[in-house]
Amino acid sequence: MSRFKSYSPDQAYLLPPSVRDELGANHLCFFVRGIVERLDMTVFEHSYSVEGGELYAPQLMLGVWLYAYALGVTSARQVERRVVEDLAFRYLAAGERVDNWALSAFRRRHGRALNDAFTQVLEWARGKGMVKLGRVAIDSTRIAASACRDRVDSEQALRSTRAQLRRQVRSWQKAADRDDAEPAGLEVAVGELKKAIEELPRRLERLKKSGLKRLSRTDEDARFLRQRGGFTLGYTGEIAVSDDHLIVAQRVTQNATDNSSLLPMIDEVNERCGAPPTAALADSGFFSVANLEQMEQQNIDGYVPDSNLACELNLGVRCRGRVYAAAHRRMRAKLRSPAGQAAYARRKAVVEPVFGVLKQQRGMRQFRTRGLEKVNGEFTLATLAYNITRLQALMDA
Repeated sequence: MSRFKSYSPDQAYLLPPSVRDELGANHLCFFVRGIVERLDMTVFEHSYSVEGGELYAPQLMLGVWLYAYALGVTSARQVERRVVEDLAFRYLAAGERVDNWALSAFRRRHGRALNDAFTQVLEWARGKGMVKLGRVAIDSTRIAASACRDRVDSEQALRSTRAQLRRQVRSWQKAADRDDAEPAGLEVAVGELKKAIEELPRRLERLKKSGLKRLSRTDEDARFLRQRGGFTLGYTGEIAVSDDHLIVAQRVTQNATDNSSLLPMIDEVNERCGAPPTAALADSGFFSVANLEQMEQQNIDGYVPDSNLACELNLGVRCRGRVYAAAHRRMRAKLRSPAGQAAYARRKAVVEPVFGVLKQQRGMRQFRTRGLEKVNGEFTLATLAYNITRLQALMDA
């Protein structure tokens, strides 16, 4: 009798009847499925007309995408392959072989519905007592656009390109006049160059209307934003995180600086959770005297240092310079106190690990979609997937 187990990969039936038995009852795919079952899918369903052929169920598509983003799989082609090869994906797709075109269309189409699902999950979590809304930490990061840095229009580049194309047309036409026989394809090439020249005024007008010095031709909504190490062509992702590391508000903007984002993010928390936070932590990029005064008027306990005070808190070197606004003086006094320093120190521990997970583990260093509305939907999908994995961890703890 052989001591080896039988090996027959070509047998007709490879898996046990129960996926739950194979993967284990605590597998993430079952938790994702349970969350999706609790959601009201009306907004997804109403975005389609009654005409046309049969569509994949929104529950199927949402479940597959949430599980994919939870694993850091953001490519529709990769998801299409995983739906065939991966048992958990096959379970969420109910055996359907969903193609990448349908997956991509779903992600592009449902920004508003994904936003509604994000809020529903927060409401469910609050009902379970798992969202500590008293204090939130707010931060932002740059996320690259799905756009080529070289396909960018500027006024100088457009004028230079027009002159270069005109010289090329004249050169080819002179060469054709000198030769007895016109080279094959020359007329077509010259026609394409003339068409490109005619297109340049429209591109220049579009650039002027945008009010920007440089405008991407691939993604007109993307902006050149400063980050550590230089500039990136992309967007600014902003989140507010509760003490139990749940994202309670999120959005994508074109903002080059953060000081205009603090109050809108507090309003986002209020809209998502039905109540404003009692305290808000943010780094010096969100500082402005107007922000401090508004937070005091709203009875929000803010911890937002100016850039000089931030250096003092981080390096231990006392900052100098006069402070004229009363709200600014009060903020400096609060953050120099032991209690204020301890409260502000929580910011790094609360919000920065969340961005670390999103960017390092979940692949959110570059968007897959284009346009501000679509990247907002994609960012919502990524943050919703993060919240679901965090909720599972909190429930298992």
